[in-house]
Amino acid sequence: MSSNRRLFWGIVDKIEALIDSSMYSPGSRLPPERELAETFNVSRPTIREAIIALEVRGKVEVKTGSGVYVLKPVNQLDLQEKVNAFEVTQARALIEGEVAAIAATTITEDELARLHQTLVDMENSNFIAAADKEFHQIIANATRNNAMILSVTNLWNLRSSTPEIIKDYDSVCSKDNSKTLSEHKAIYQALKSGDASQARSAMHSHFNRLINVLFDAVESRALEEITRKNNEKRGLYSIPNIAS
Repeated sequence: MSSNRRLFWGIVDKIEALIDSSMYSPGSRLPPERELAETFNVSRPTIREAIIALEVRGKVEVKTGSGVYVLKPVNQLDLQEKVNAFEVTQARALIEGEVAAIAATTITEDELARLHQTLVDMENSNFIAAADKEFHQIIANATRNNAMILSVTNLWNLRSSTPEIIKDYDSVCSKDNSKTLSEHKAIYQALKSGDASQARSAMHSHFNRLINVLFDAVESRALEEITRKNNEKRGLYSIPNIAS
């Protein structure tokens, strides 16, 4: 790494440390570029590069004509509470589609045998939820990629992260086990044949149906709520009730 690059990253670290120590508090404006250059005894272009890096890291926001402002740290729990079942399912589709494609070229005979056992368990209605989870985890593990494995695990955990997501997934997972089983079988066959493209496609098809079922469930609940409210109003405004 060149001395200029080391200098630039050094400034990034120093400003970030000042932000983390609340020397520059969330919502406050950083000193002007010229002042920062004097403080750290570097050129203004170096400060400019450091600000860009801090913006990429989500530490500051550059407002044209106004200045550079310190951002409030992202609270992981706050962010998690904003996630919904549709986002989780879309993310799983994208990530697990690639996981399946990789696994098609790396999965072992032992893993295929364990994968097949989850199909047997689902077909016999034995521990369906557990078999479903194990099916996806075996495929993730087969990639031999720890980042992929962690991503799949974290996304699975998000399924039970909020009451809303739990309710949405319960409405989906409590029905159409035969379709889930059929989709799992298609994924299994693609993995067994070592077809990465087909494995990705089969996984995408699986999650695409789940998203559509989610929409149907949410729509059904919305209609039930509308009916309930209309019935309340019907009782409130009915002539017999008024005249009695």
